[in-house]
Amino acid sequence: MNNQYKPLIEALLFIANEPVTPDEIERVVGISEQSIIEQIEELRQEYDTTGRGFQIRKVGKGYTIATRPEFAEYIRELYHPKVQQRLTQAALETLAIIAYKQPITRSEIEDIRGVKVEKALITLQKRGLVEELGRKHTIGTPIIYGTTDLFLQYFDLEDLSQLPEPSEFSLLEQKAFIEEAIAEDDDLAEELEDVEYVNLLKLPTD
Repeated sequence: MNNQYKPLIEALLFIANEPVTPDEIERVVGISEQSIIEQIEELRQEYDTTGRGFQIRKVGKGYTIATRPEFAEYIRELYHPKVQQRLTQAALETLAIIAYKQPITRSEIEDIRGVKVEKALITLQKRGLVEELGRKHTIGTPIIYGTTDLFLQYFDLEDLSQLPEPSEFSLLEQKAFIEEAIAEDDDLAEELEDVEYVNLLKLPTD
């Protein structure tokens, strides 16, 4: 394999503000996606074996360079990042429902929560955690919603298959899972304080 492109691929991942997909890199570099994936994997292994302070993470279909979670406390101490406005309990509950039941319409979310969720959906969309996926082929063709790649980043997931099954967790275990997954992110960590999570055990199965 020609490794002359490896430092270039590394630079592209390093400078990007969000995960970069192999096909995006291919358009810039001009080598095959398979070669790009193989060289990203080599970089990932190099970072792991040499004890670097950062790592390559796969998020959705893309890749990103990120600091290792064990150094999060020191990074926060240095930069003291400004915490964004906290999500409301309603927004957090709505996000949990969307994560487990997507694709889902607003009325379906409201059936589960028992209250209106229009404001919560707007908040989640503004924060980039939820997006419109299209429309459901039914009466009125309502909009269907799902989570974004940014959601995967926050929860350190490669894809939605890594979400735990709702039936496997009690409320406290669900909260512990979320706290552990986003402990390195000040914005979402702040949102966990004094918040009760929707009981996903009560979500209807398909």
